[in-house]
Amino acid sequence: MSELPPATHVADAAPIAQRKIVHVDMDAFYASVEQRDHPEWRGRPVVVAWRGMRSVVCAASYEARVFGVRSAMPATRAERLCPDAIFTPPDFPRYRAVSAQIRAIFHRYTDLVEPLSLDEAYLDVTHNKPGLATATAVAKQIRADIRAETELNASAGVAPNKFLAKIASDWRKPNGLFVIQPHEITDFLSPLPVRKLPGVGGATEKALAALGIVTVAELRVHPLAELVARFGKQGKRLYELARGIDERLVSPDQPRRSLSAETTFESDRSRVEVAPALDELAARVWRHVATADGAEGQAHTVVLKLKTSEFRTITRSHTPATPPSSMDELAGIAQGLLARVELDESTRYRLAGVGLSNFREALESDAQPALF
Repeated sequence: MSELPPATHVADAAPIAQRKIVHVDMDAFYASVEQRDHPEWRGRPVVVAWRGMRSVVCAASYEARVFGVRSAMPATRAERLCPDAIFTPPDFPRYRAVSAQIRAIFHRYTDLVEPLSLDEAYLDVTHNKPGLATATAVAKQIRADIRAETELNASAGVAPNKFLAKIASDWRKPNGLFVIQPHEITDFLSPLPVRKLPGVGGATEKALAALGIVTVAELRVHPLAELVARFGKQGKRLYELARGIDERLVSPDQPRRSLSAETTFESDRSRVEVAPALDELAARVWRHVATADGAEGQAHTVVLKLKTSEFRTITRSHTPATPPSSMDELAGIAQGLLARVELDESTRYRLAGVGLSNFREALESDAQPALF
């Protein structure tokens, strides 16, 4: 496909139809970092995961994916699928350092960078800093810079909006580049199964199939009123996506929404046995808050998450009058939330998590009412 043409400079913010968005997605990021740093692992199946009955795969190299290993599958299943794989525990401080390198590259080309995770981001390159003629040229140069400076591969998608750019970045993985021009949107989307649309999970896919809708082209013929009547707000979103409409802007510097740590136990635990784990989780969260970006003490809400042996998820939260100012205070609030879980003492728990949310500036109101 040909390159997106240069945008018309009509204002500080270009019209939606004229925007040029790049989605960059690192290829098997965690596993690729491990292969880079362990040359003897290159070309071999690598699985990033803790070992244990309840561990899940964080990432799998493309060599491991050939055997069916995928992220989020149980590590024990990954071992069965690929017994010769190299298993290595995740090293998130190292991954964050590499991610910072990559984001610095992004900012050479635009300040409109919206990170989605350590390994992917949206960039609005409608007006790029080096003055390159096309978004495709920008994407090519970014990928080349990443390869030269980190020895890692990135895939990229170029399109007029975020929705399409994200689909495009996956189109020629790994180490690929794909461009969708405005006049190509309808033809590109029409044959796609509706499950490719964001927000369409198994239940929605079945509901659409019951209406005779399997592809985006079939979805597009249904009027807005019908889709809204059947799916509510999601119906409007489906109507827009079927037409390639996505007016969300690339939003840099979005405020932190939450920060959490959780653990799945080797064996189910009682409430009393869960308590010590909360102190460890609080310590993990607090270390990250204290070193990340100066947000220490500015998360106003503490959240406790539990999952029972029956896979029931319980969450409790508390917003004290002043935000927690130390690890011990965070742990104490988490322990208090655990004491307030009104389940039978015989209940067993397979997972626990501690989190912080409601991040706000220090000068905002200090007197928040307690929420529970």
